[in-house]
Amino acid sequence: MRVGLMVGSDKERDRRNRLAGLIADGVAAEAAGFSSFWFPQVPGYLDAMTAIALLGAATTSIELGTAVVPVQTRHPLILAQQALTTQDACGGRFALGLGVSHDWIIKGQLGLEYNRPARLLRDHLEVLAAAFAGPGTVDVENENFRVHSPVDVTCHGAPPVLLAALGPTMLRLAGGRADGTILWMADERAIGDHVVPRITAAAEAAGRSSPRVVAGVPVAVCSQDELDTARTYASELLGHAHYSPNYVRLLEHGDAEDVGDTMAAGDESAVLARLHRYRDAGV
Repeated sequence: MRVGLMVGSDKERDRRNRLAGLIADGVAAEAAGFSSFWFPQVPGYLDAMTAIALLGAATTSIELGTAVVPVQTRHPLILAQQALTTQDACGGRFALGLGVSHDWIIKGQLGLEYNRPARLLRDHLEVLAAAFAGPGTVDVENENFRVHSPVDVTCHGAPPVLLAALGPTMLRLAGGRADGTILWMADERAIGDHVVPRITAAAEAAGRSSPRVVAGVPVAVCSQDELDTARTYASELLGHAHYSPNYVRLLEHGDAEDVGDTMAAGDESAVLARLHRYRDAGV
């Protein structure tokens, strides 16, 4: 199991220090020995791939990834163009995390349609696969896109594509048409009993290599008498996810009732033991 670091939205940071602070966080993560660094795409704040491209120039070895970019916000060819440019800026260390976000964000905040999101993602992936197979001409026509365009961006090759896949349909896409999944609010049982069997079966059926499972796990190193406070704080800080039915359904596959229950918390040995249980579940 590789251990990376995911930072939250930059919206709590002073505007004068948002980009510089994010880059400093990534540099510090690399210096501390983390294998990867993940940044979310949140409407209205720093653009994730632009920031990661700049971070690529400030680091040398750490993997840099989005967790995740909603596909509704970009045409797939433009998404491929930006992802390949980011891959070039990172020297081949970029991982493209994609998702379909949630109704209350896509429709409520952005005013875009949220109909058949899995179908839209599947059509995005078809265009992306053609673009990432280049350099060459992309000729794809499907239900949502008609693309006939050249693509020739980088010599570093395409980045791996990971999907925010929580339910059966999305897990089939993540295993059958992508390189794996990025999870949030999934405990060990949800991963071992729900995620891994479905995504692995889809990859095997498609003749693809074993899918990667990246799990976001809150961590708090604290004393025993601070455990409840740490879990409550995590649930309050990150509890917006409960607005999303997709996360609620994912929680139902495990033993956790909220994000605080997915946390690795306690002294160092307790944190390590919980992370090992995630590893044993398939992370």
